[in-house]
Amino acid sequence: MGCLNKQLDPTLTGVESEQLDSDLRKRIVGQEEAIEQIVNTYQTYLAGMSSPGRPVGNLLFLGPTGSGKTRMVEAAAESLVGDARAVVKIDCAEFQHSHEISKLIGSPPGYLGHRETHALLSQEVLNQYHTEKIKLSLVLFDEIEKASDALWNLLLGILDKATLTLGDNRRVDFSRAMIFMTSNLGASEMNSLLRPNLGFAAGEVERRQAAGMVDDTLSEKVSRAGVEAARRKFTPEFMNRIDKTVVFRPLGEGELRKILALELDIVQQRIFNSAHGAPFVFSLTDGAQDFLLREGTDLKYGARHLKRAIDRNLVHSLSNLIATAQVRAGDLLRVGYDSALQRLTFVKEAEDVPAYAMVQMLDRSAAPRWGAVSASAAVEMPGAANAKSSRR
Repeated sequence: MGCLNKQLDPTLTGVESEQLDSDLRKRIVGQEEAIEQIVNTYQTYLAGMSSPGRPVGNLLFLGPTGSGKTRMVEAAAESLVGDARAVVKIDCAEFQHSHEISKLIGSPPGYLGHRETHALLSQEVLNQYHTEKIKLSLVLFDEIEKASDALWNLLLGILDKATLTLGDNRRVDFSRAMIFMTSNLGASEMNSLLRPNLGFAAGEVERRQAAGMVDDTLSEKVSRAGVEAARRKFTPEFMNRIDKTVVFRPLGEGELRKILALELDIVQQRIFNSAHGAPFVFSLTDGAQDFLLREGTDLKYGARHLKRAIDRNLVHSLSNLIATAQVRAGDLLRVGYDSALQRLTFVKEAEDVPAYAMVQMLDRSAAPRWGAVSASAAVEMPGAANAKSSRR
């Protein structure tokens, strides 16, 4: 037996964890710490090094609404299972009274309607998204601060012993579950730190944020504000059972611009997957993107307001164009902005673009969105002449 004395690198991660990390970074913008915690927890689970008799991980996500807390969990499910809905989601706003706990664990024998009450957290529900490759459950307690004390007490056993006893004395095993809890606690304090309202400091902070230059001291203050708000709300017994508390920072203009590109890609995918069977490609000018950002930027609602702006100004207009047959399969649209009318404009730049050419445009669809692909170049691609539509 030889002595190698070989230096090892503990910072490397496995192939599956690297894939999860890559998938999350494609879907989530500006929340690197949360991505790192999920990947590390998943790597520990794959290596069989999770603490025995406890859930795979107990993570508390804090931050303002619209910063991506729930979306982070859905993105993890999308990467691991292939379905963003593969999450056992408990909306804690539905459990503001102690007697409503029976909806989670079922009524005990002897109570009226016992047999008709099905527990929301049974073992069958927990394991429904398991696959041959991955037997891991993602459980989300959304807006945990809105729940009653009874739910928090119920969670103590789940977070510590990975066990839940139902109303009929059946036991549910959470040792193959990753537990996520989200909360908006401390959001107002975080926003006030990141966006002062008065004087030179306000403009300077906003300028640095837009450039992505939030210093470490400010980030530490924001995280501390969120954690302290959680400690004021929850008991020490509850906080001690959480493996990691991650504070989601409010999204600045730079992050929202990246999210805009992701949301536009989702709209484009929706067009290609829709039932009407007439795929076409659209691209936005810089002016159109700036308009959507102005319409969708709201400090209180984060990225959710941006989604509403896209639906209101872009998706509804595209739907009208499809319904009135103004746009058909193989068309190439340019979406601009009319400053006088203060609305988006839609111009058909080409038609009968072959399918392979549209796919090539989509392959290049990082932000900026296909701006380098001109309509004439798309039409002149080989095979375009053979892609005549039925309208001719």
